[in-house]
Amino acid sequence: MTTHSRFNLKALLESNAGLGHELHAAHVNPRFATVLRTIGYDRDYVRAEGAHLFDRAGHRYLDFLGGYAVCNFGRNHPTIRRALEDALSLDLASMVQFEAPLLSGLLAAELKRRIGRGLDHVFFTNSGTEGVEAAIKFAKCATGRPALLHAPKAFHGLSSGSVSLNGCDSFRQGFAPFLPGCRQVAFNDLAALERELAKGDVAAFVIEPIQGKGVNIHSPGYLAEASRLCHRYGALFVADEVQTGLGRTGSFLAIDQEDDAKGPVEPDMVILSKALSGGYVPVGAVLVKGEVWRKVFTTLDRAIVHSSTFHQGALAMTAGLASLAAYDETSAAENARRMGARIKAGVEAMKPRFEMIREVRQRGLMIGIEFGPPKSLLLKANWAATHAMDKNLFAQAVVVPLMEDHRILCQVAGHNQDVVKLIPPLVIDDADVDWFLRAFESVMTSLHKPTATVGLLARLGKNALFGQRRESGEPTEAAQP
Repeated sequence: MTTHSRFNLKALLESNAGLGHELHAAHVNPRFATVLRTIGYDRDYVRAEGAHLFDRAGHRYLDFLGGYAVCNFGRNHPTIRRALEDALSLDLASMVQFEAPLLSGLLAAELKRRIGRGLDHVFFTNSGTEGVEAAIKFAKCATGRPALLHAPKAFHGLSSGSVSLNGCDSFRQGFAPFLPGCRQVAFNDLAALERELAKGDVAAFVIEPIQGKGVNIHSPGYLAEASRLCHRYGALFVADEVQTGLGRTGSFLAIDQEDDAKGPVEPDMVILSKALSGGYVPVGAVLVKGEVWRKVFTTLDRAIVHSSTFHQGALAMTAGLASLAAYDETSAAENARRMGARIKAGVEAMKPRFEMIREVRQRGLMIGIEFGPPKSLLLKANWAATHAMDKNLFAQAVVVPLMEDHRILCQVAGHNQDVVKLIPPLVIDDADVDWFLRAFESVMTSLHKPTATVGLLARLGKNALFGQRRESGEPTEAAQP
């Protein structure tokens, strides 16, 4: 049956062009709208392609944020878009619920083929945090134990269960009480891990192979030995690859680079999401060892003891399959290794000239640039003044001009850390890297002047005033390049 609708998406967007921030401030999240305005991120993007965004004025931006590592294969990848168009044109019977969908079976088989490691079954989710919630339930059910271990500065999501495993207080404040039995274990410390495991109550150790908040990397062999310690004491080892998976670190999974001479990393569960969506439809997956799965889904009446309404939707499964195809087509992991190495080398080469660059932590295209106190007297005073006002201000002093002066999106890597994080699409090329390095050098030159703090405060104040005038309808002078 053919129906005619008056809904016209293109016309709706055109009739409301330029109103995104005003609508967000009025109806969605006023605080976030203010943050965007203050740091100069209140742009009006109308198109995206690969690693680039375009605003209404035609300006091109370099995306080194990648939707928080969602757009690994670039925005609007043609293979993924075409697959979704095909799925819509086929009038598929999606979410029948009492069915065994072909697409989810195909995606599960393909994920198992690529990951291996004895992971037998796949539970699909709508997000990474839902994957963590599933892993928490599965671990407790399979082991009969109450406790969960996580690392300081860990980030596993913001739902009630996953925030209980969050190592950043800023995300936890106001949301207590948390799940009982969640304990922190020192980062990169096998002896500390063994002491906690030896208490005999641990269901699972949930860990990011590389921490997203700060891009903190474990010592070689730590993850492999941690998985062995977990099994020695009857606990499960859960690898949260939500941000690191699908080529981000230069291999399909980050743990693929962490096997040691004694053997491989032995996860009982691996959690994926973000890039599996292709930037289109939310989708996640938890790969689970058979022995764990069978202890959860024990009998016929427990066949759907853990489930979700949307977790095997046809569009989500199509996006997952097409994203894996795009991973192959773009040589994503190889390009991540090559471009990431170029960025690290370029920033490292600047260290002798810019004394506030302390360290570059890099694995593929997951990069953290850490800054530290300078040695020269004038810069020391500037550093101290900046941190006295706000411990996050110096990193913002890097991020803000990268956007405002050079049209590059990136982010501060967590609270109270002097770290700027780069997680661009894995399809960036040499020209994009050159663009970033030139911009970063320019920003560093400005920040190594005694007047840097005054300049940043003036910039933030101008942005805030510009936004207030715009919202009130007063005449303004453009603050953006």
